[in-house]
Amino acid sequence: MNVNIIAPKKIHFIGIAGVGMSALAQLMTDEGIRITGSDSTWFPTLKTIERLGIPVTIGYKAENIPRDTELVVHTDAAYVDNVERIEARRRGVPQQSYFEALGKISTRKRTVAVAGTHGKTTTTGMLARILRDGGASPTAIVGSIVKDFDSNYILGTSDLLIVEACEYRDHLLELSPQVLIITNLEWDHTDWFPSLEALKKTFQRAIECVPENGVIITDLSNKDIVPLLTSAKGRVVDYMSEPTYKLNLQGEFNQMNARAAATAARAILPHISDATIIESLAAFQGTWRRFEYKGVTARGADVYDDYAHHPTAIRVTLKTLRTKAKGKIFIAFHPHLYSRTRDLLGEFATSFSDADRVFIAPIYAAREVDDGTISNEMLAEHIRATGTDATALDSFDAIERALNEAGTGDIIMTMGAGDIYKVADALVAWK
Repeated sequence: MNVNIIAPKKIHFIGIAGVGMSALAQLMTDEGIRITGSDSTWFPTLKTIERLGIPVTIGYKAENIPRDTELVVHTDAAYVDNVERIEARRRGVPQQSYFEALGKISTRKRTVAVAGTHGKTTTTGMLARILRDGGASPTAIVGSIVKDFDSNYILGTSDLLIVEACEYRDHLLELSPQVLIITNLEWDHTDWFPSLEALKKTFQRAIECVPENGVIITDLSNKDIVPLLTSAKGRVVDYMSEPTYKLNLQGEFNQMNARAAATAARAILPHISDATIIESLAAFQGTWRRFEYKGVTARGADVYDDYAHHPTAIRVTLKTLRTKAKGKIFIAFHPHLYSRTRDLLGEFATSFSDADRVFIAPIYAAREVDDGTISNEMLAEHIRATGTDATALDSFDAIERALNEAGTGDIIMTMGAGDIYKVADALVAWK
């Protein structure tokens, strides 16, 4: 691999525990760059970072940035008033966001970007597994820990770079993909995109950036995507032309992910065999926090965890969960962002219809400030109005206690983009 993927050789990561940030830190370490990092809290991604010997400080402080740092790479969650970003500006150290840094690497690689509202992480993991098994040796950055690799990152020896792309703040447009996968398209990131039409414009720009010798892979039955393809220069391929596959993973949505990954693998490796694709997808073990089975509680309830935080993802996940349930389904939901919860409140209210009991944690603020227009109690009230039993609780401890009534034959699922997974871990630890 080319060692000089980026000129600076000493880089400090603010928010290094983030899934994308930690993967990028590993990639740069493999390229011979000296990395240091900091974050506000410990996260499981830091296990690999620490094994690599990358120094990480928990808690943001100006002195965390080494004196000889040549570049600071920061997460979106580290705003301009972050103490370390302020210190970097004071010293005159250049700064780049995660996607700006990744975008510079993308220009030097044969990049495959996996985009869309749902399914990006699983599709990226599946594609990386197929290409690895097919001998392509890609480097991959995935938005979760892939069980097959025990990492959110794999190092390859070819010029192929497989990247999970995010549309938030138009980050997708920082990349230079030869192959662009669009799994599906729905209004999300409502704090950035005021409407679905605004979101479509970003995806249309991304489509226009794919060169004539490139490929755009998507669902040609999706009415929100097809009109965006009129200005495409690259070849357009319908992933729905792929057959269904035998998978370890649950749900029709994972069949869609598998079809997209298989179609992309054929575009990248035209001579890949059907047998390789079939065997890779059948063996794929999935990713952390995607319909992940955690174990059994002391009272005999099965526990799952899932990242679903958009109404559509919640609805299809619970539909699949219902087919597995012999007893009741208990959901602990951690709403992510005030803006998303408020703007999609009606859709959230109807998305829990396959659950028997829903416990709503306080909204995970992430990058936002509570303006008082939405709360977990308001969400619970709207869910109850649809006929589903929903209760707003003020802490994870209270949710754990409430879920303890589930017993043999029941299923518990913790759900959301925050750290609600800790409840699932605690429930299983009780046994």
